[in-house]
Amino acid sequence: MLNRVILIGRLTKDPELRYTPSGVAVTQFTVAVDRPFTSQGGEREADFIPVVTWRQLAETCANYLRKGRLVAVEGRIQVRNYENNEGKRVYVTEVIADNVRFLESSREGGSGGGQREDNPIGGGNAGRSNNNNYSRSNQQDDPFSDDGKPIDISDDDLPF
Repeated sequence: MLNRVILIGRLTKDPELRYTPSGVAVTQFTVAVDRPFTSQGGEREADFIPVVTWRQLAETCANYLRKGRLVAVEGRIQVRNYENNEGKRVYVTEVIADNVRFLESSREGGSGGGQREDNPIGGGNAGRSNNNNYSRSNQQDDPFSDDGKPIDISDDDLPF
């Protein structure tokens, strides 16, 4: 059996950080994910999916994510229920995230607020947007750039 979710969307508001009575950090936020089709009126529709993160990931999300930021969320779907004040059973479906990645820098997201330019949640440049500043001059400094020429490697140099 498999319960795995990957979402890409924008935060609808700033994350809410709380702590359990035992001191465990938990953050909740909602991600708006566009549907792959338009309505009959030609308008794009979106789903608003609640996301929950725990522990260090929760604190990192609270520190770096803001409304409007584009993120990728990986996790699992969880359905929980409780009885409200009126005695009715309420069901809540949410994504419990175990990985959250920034997909754009703070300048691209326009969310302001002195955020770092790198990706503290996703690590490295893997979660970065394709709209980067990698130019031709950077390629000249790249020792692995070969401009499409064949690489001369003998079989003795290969480890296999």
